[in-house]
Amino acid sequence: MFATVKQIFNPKNKDLQKRILFTLGILFVFKLGTTIIVPGVDQNSLGTNSLGFLEMMNAMGGGALEQFSIFALGVMPYISATIITQLLQMDIVPYLADLAKQGHTGRVKINQINRVLGIIMAFIQGYMMSFAFISDGTVIQYMEFATVLTAGTSFLLWLGDQITSKGIGNGISMIIMAGIIASLPTMFADAWSGLVTGGSLISTLIGLGLFLLFVLLYFAIVFAIIYEQLAERRVQIQYANQSTSSLGTQNYIPFKLNSAGVVPVIFASALISIPALIATVIKKDGFTAFVEAWLSMNTMSGFILYVIFIIAFAYFYTYLQLKPSELAENLQKNGGYIPGVRPGDETVSYINKILNRLTIVGALSLAAIAGLPILFGIVSNLPSSVSIGGTGLLIIVGVALETYRQLESKIVSRNFRKTGRRR
Repeated sequence: MFATVKQIFNPKNKDLQKRILFTLGILFVFKLGTTIIVPGVDQNSLGTNSLGFLEMMNAMGGGALEQFSIFALGVMPYISATIITQLLQMDIVPYLADLAKQGHTGRVKINQINRVLGIIMAFIQGYMMSFAFISDGTVIQYMEFATVLTAGTSFLLWLGDQITSKGIGNGISMIIMAGIIASLPTMFADAWSGLVTGGSLISTLIGLGLFLLFVLLYFAIVFAIIYEQLAERRVQIQYANQSTSSLGTQNYIPFKLNSAGVVPVIFASALISIPALIATVIKKDGFTAFVEAWLSMNTMSGFILYVIFIIAFAYFYTYLQLKPSELAENLQKNGGYIPGVRPGDETVSYINKILNRLTIVGALSLAAIAGLPILFGIVSNLPSSVSIGGTGLLIIVGVALETYRQLESKIVSRNFRKTGRRR
C-alpha cells in the first residue's frame, strides 16, 4: 500500500495526480452545494430537527437533508432505481433480462433507464420531503421545491459521471463516501463534548479515557470491516487441457464472505422505513404511535425485523449476482472442474453449499455492523449524530478499498507498458 502511495506522488505520474485533483475539485463542488438551501425555503420553519429513519440518508448526503439544500436527496433516488432494475432483470421484465445478457451495450441501455427512473423517483421523493418538512406550503410551492431537488440530484449524477471518466474511482460511490466523511468531524466533536464534560479533574480524566476508548473502538470496527470485505473462500479448479508444466499454477474461484456488499443494509433500511415515511406524510397520531412503538429500529421488534431483512436480502442478492448453475455451466464449457467434484449437478450442489455457509456468516457480520449504531444509541446518552459502525462506515471502507484497487491497477498497467517499451 505504501509503495502505491509513493508511486502516486512520483513526478512521472502527473496524469494520475491530475485525476486525483480533479476528483477532489468535484467533491468540493458537491460539498459546497450541500450548503445552498432550496430557494424560497425558510430554514427556521423546517421540521428536520429529528430526522429519525432519514438520518442515514442525511449522513450520506453530507448533512444536505438536514439543511434542505439543493442536494438534499443526494444520489439515493438513482441508487434505488438501480436496485429496482436489478431485481426486474430476474426474468420479471423480459426486456431488462435480455439487456442484461447483451454485455456492454445492454449495460449502457440499462444505465440510461436507471437515470430516467432515478430522476422520476427524485421528483416523487422531493415532493414527499417538501410536504413532510414544510407544513405551510401550497401544492405549487411543493412542486417547485421538488423540481429544484430533482435538478440537484440530476446535477450530482452528472458530477459522478465526470469523476468516473476524468477522475479516480466510481463517481456515484465517491460522492456518497464524501458525504459520509464530511459528517465525521462533527461526530467526533459531538462525542468529545458529550464525554469530556469538564468540571472536576477526575471527571475530565474519566471523560478523556472514555473518548479514547470510543476512538479505539471506532478504528477497531474499521479494521473488522476491512477484514470482512476482503475475506474470501478460494475454491481450487483445474482444466482438462492444462499442460503438465502448468500443474503447479493455482487456479481458483474466489467467493467473497460478503458478496452482496452493503446492498442488503440499504434494502432493509428502505423497506423498514416505508411505514415511517408514510407516517411522516399523513401525520396521523395513531399510526405514528404504532410505527414508533413497533416498527422503529430503536424498538426490540423493529430491530429484530431489521436484522431479519438484512439476512434475507443478503441471501437474495448473493444468489442474484452469483448463480451456481451458470458458474458450473461456464466452468464445464471452459473445460474446468473442481477436483473431487463431478461436473454438472454435483458441482452446482457443491457451490450452493459453499455459498450458503459463506452467506450466513457474511450476513450475520453485516447485521452486527449495521446494528451497532442502534444498540450504541440505546445504551449511551450521546447525541444521535454519534455512532459506531453502521452503513456509513461500511460504504466508506468498501469505496476506499475499490478506489485503492483501481489506483493500484493503473500503476501496475502503466509500469507494465513502460517495461514492454524498453524490451
